[in-house]
Amino acid sequence: MKKSVRVIIRGKVQGVYFRAYTQQKAIELNLTGWVKNNPDQTVEALFYGNADNVDEMVKWCYVGSPYSKVEKVDSYPQKEEPSLTTFSIAY
Repeated sequence: MKKSVRVIIRGKVQGVYFRAYTQQKAIELNLTGWVKNNPDQTVEALFYGNADNVDEMVKWCYVGSPYSKVEKVDSYPQKEEPSLTTFSIAY
């Protein structure tokens, strides 16, 4: 079963390689989507793929990159995004 989730991660998540580690983990889990920095110092991501892998990715967001300090993760179910073919860092 496929699933799509958008997450907003708050805390010390910019300038700590959060996007690169997120991309690496998402690719490892065979997910497609994107991750980007927001002007309000949050990181936003969209994950699409196998439901169990998406759930594992959302759990990973609570830990994040080695230098991050995640304070809060908000997740929102999204319409499926089958047109996504890769996981990219958006700018």
